[in-house]
Amino acid sequence: MTVNGNSSRRHLRVAIIGGGPGGLATAIALSKIPDVTVNIYEQATVLREAGAGISIGSNTWNALELLGVADTLTSGHPTWTVLNMNGRSGEELTRREKVRDETGRPPIRTQRTKLQSALLAHVKPGILQLSKRLARMVDKGHEGVELYFEDGTITTADLVVGADGIRSVVRDTAWTDYEIKFTGTTIWRTLLPWDDVKDLDPRFEITGWWHTPTTHVYFSPVGEGLWEIASRAWQDPKIHSANKKSWGVPVENSHVESHFTEYLPQIREALARVPPGGWREFAAFAGPELAKLTAWDNKIVLVGDSSHALSGAFGSGAGFAIEDGYILARALEYWKNDTSKALPLFDAIRLPYYSRMYAHLASEADKRAAKLKALGNPTFDEQVKNKIITDGGKDMSWIYQNDIGAVWKESVQQLEGTYT
Repeated sequence: MTVNGNSSRRHLRVAIIGGGPGGLATAIALSKIPDVTVNIYEQATVLREAGAGISIGSNTWNALELLGVADTLTSGHPTWTVLNMNGRSGEELTRREKVRDETGRPPIRTQRTKLQSALLAHVKPGILQLSKRLARMVDKGHEGVELYFEDGTITTADLVVGADGIRSVVRDTAWTDYEIKFTGTTIWRTLLPWDDVKDLDPRFEITGWWHTPTTHVYFSPVGEGLWEIASRAWQDPKIHSANKKSWGVPVENSHVESHFTEYLPQIREALARVPPGGWREFAAFAGPELAKLTAWDNKIVLVGDSSHALSGAFGSGAGFAIEDGYILARALEYWKNDTSKALPLFDAIRLPYYSRMYAHLASEADKRAAKLKALGNPTFDEQVKNKIITDGGKDMSWIYQNDIGAVWKESVQQLEGTYT
């Protein structure tokens, strides 16, 4: 029995706030649905991705296939092997060898701009509007949501999709008591030619993390002769603070290098070869789990980082955002654009998924804390080994091999089963 019956399809005006991977993917998915008008409102004057590299694994490939985008993403470095290393001694702590899966595509590390360009190529002309910074929203009841932009323009939408990241204005407006806080972690990212560093250590050509107890340096080729450095340092957030708006700001080379003086000489030399002005700084913020991803009587929905403020946990944020956009579109299509039914279905599918992530991270943090306590006075090397998580020590296929198309089919079968 089909639960959506033969009811007429309503016309739906959708405003997507944010032109990152989540916003672009959601627009692609929604544009395939009849009687849906989609607009993306992006605050930047020029669409470009902040950051350096991004990982594309099985779950993300699955979602890109469903959107018809996968074949457009052709650049990247295969990451069949991933290392975790002691950054001071050079000891190899773990080596993960990935296996081929049903997608038939290799896991890759690529430039964030390459994913953005691949998605943008499938966004219909006229949908993306730049220089549109959202100032506020007003709930107009049955008339929809009124959106006010800093350039003075106003528009009205039946559905607002918050795809505006961990610092989401949409979330902060609709969930007024929600707060993100500085985690203590600061990230510095850059890209430089592989030829500039390939003489330093042959292991630098293998994707991997080099650790100390409170920092790490991530190295990986990203294709097209480029090499990525993503370095992180943690300081106690009770003592150190950060600006919530600190995202992709330029920073002096000496400031970055000062956090990694304990590392092997070749690692310090790699950091020193970054050209002046090459580093960008990102302050990591995170927030608590949301009880719902929808608000304002099913006129607001969150996708991507705005819906789960985990600050880069699991290294698959773009994949999660693309999955969100796909499920949102399928739910709206199934319920003939009836948001009162489609958005609760979206919540029912995606909310438990993110809840499981929060629970997993809390469990792993507890385990690491307990192990350190048991060690009493752990050495430098013991602290480094304790921070390494290899797939969380358990099967993580529910994330990295997630097949969002199969998840949708199973959800529909369960839904229709309740109506038979």
